[in-house]
Amino acid sequence: QVQLVESGGGSVQAGGSLRLSCALSGRPFTGSVMGWFRRTPGKEREFVALMRWRGGSEFYADSVKGRFTISRDNPKNTLYLQMNSLKDEDTAVYYCARGSQYTTDQSAYDVWGQGTQVTVAS
Repeated sequence: QVQLVESGGGSVQAGGSLRLSCALSGRPFTGSVMGWFRRTPGKEREFVALMRWRGGSEFYADSVKGRFTISRDNPKNTLYLQMNSLKDEDTAVYYCARGSQYTTDQSAYDVWGQGTQVTVAS
C-alpha cells in the first residue's frame, strides 16, 4: 500500500526558512509525478510545486517561484520542499501527493499525505 508521510512543519518568523519532507513507502514511484499543495483556512487547497519522480521538470506556482525548491532523494525515497524567504501568506497545511499526470490539477493525484502545518509569524 502506498503511503506518504510529511514532516518538517513548524513555526518560523517571516523571512525564515523551513524544509518539508515527504517519506514515500509502498510500490515503486517510477513514472509518477510528485507534488506539494497547501490549504489555508477558509480557502481551497492550492498547488505549490511539482516534479517528476525520475527527476527534473520542476514547476512552481507563481506565488512561490524563486523562494521554494522541490527536490527528491531517490535512495531515501523522500520528497522535499525547501521554503525560503517565508511570508505570512505561506501559512498553511502543506500536503505532498502522488500523481499519474504532469499537471497541477489535484484530481490527477491519487495518494495524499496527512499534511504538516507551517505557520509564519510576522
